[in-house]
Amino acid sequence: MTLCRPLQVDVLKYSEALGEVPDGTFYRFPLVPVRGVPLMQPIAEYWDKIETFQARPDDLLIATYPKAGTTWMQEIVDCIMNDGDVERSRRAPTHVRSPFLEIASPPPVPSGIDQLEVTPSPRLVKTHLPYELVPNSFWQQKCKTIYVARNAKDNAVSYYFFDLMNKTQPHPGTWEEYLPKYIRGDVPWGSWFDHVLGWWNAREKHNILYVFYEDMKEDPKREIRKVMRFLGKALPEDVVEKVYQHTSFNAMKENPMANYSSIPSNVIDQSVSPFMRKGEVSDWINHFSEAQNKMFDAEYQKRMAGSTLKFRCKI
Repeated sequence: MTLCRPLQVDVLKYSEALGEVPDGTFYRFPLVPVRGVPLMQPIAEYWDKIETFQARPDDLLIATYPKAGTTWMQEIVDCIMNDGDVERSRRAPTHVRSPFLEIASPPPVPSGIDQLEVTPSPRLVKTHLPYELVPNSFWQQKCKTIYVARNAKDNAVSYYFFDLMNKTQPHPGTWEEYLPKYIRGDVPWGSWFDHVLGWWNAREKHNILYVFYEDMKEDPKREIRKVMRFLGKALPEDVVEKVYQHTSFNAMKENPMANYSSIPSNVIDQSVSPFMRKGEVSDWINHFSEAQNKMFDAEYQKRMAGSTLKFRCKI
């Protein structure tokens, strides 16, 4: 499979559509269960089309639980697919270069599938769906998939701040109110435990590369090379260095094509919390009380018992 991302992308005037919708179009949508997984109401109402989405053999799927390093991996992959041409990777915002499979918004805002249908191959597809909800066509077409997993505690903190500023997802309340909901899986895309375990258990059934956020933070170049090998790319070390520099947290935080500054504040309000907040490992220490940590650890031990999947909360 030859991987080279097309320079021109039909953006469907996505940002313009977001900015022009009438007041009240976007609000904190309620969660509706889809096969037991809570999803925002517009996604649930659009489910038939999502479930029957037709993947192409050269589609590349990037799957994560929310706030596990999705945008970081999207930028790394896009840069690798373009042989380290960072200017080419600035051709459009992340959500245009790598459409969000299941996202659905009220008209006239195009859905993720609307965008994907006009995106030239090879397509880079983003999803937060748990393994069991991914359209079967991805497995029928034997698509390559990269899954990024982040330790549950840092993931919880990042998701909390994201839900504070994302005006299309239920308000998280206080941190004290949010953490029990997160542990139960009463948040968009459901349980962290079910998500990471489902993809872990599926990794040998399909062409899935399972990557850890903490490994990416510990040695970014090592993980970039791992992704390159998975994609069948052999790029020289000077290109690896370019990819590394372009996808560093500080570079992406300042990059308008990666920091979601093109999304208007009626959807995500970065005055509440920046989309690129900290990107650290162990920030959970600043938020978990001793009692919360003890409660979380007890649940973690119970839910992860018997699995070979291991995480690091510190590096």
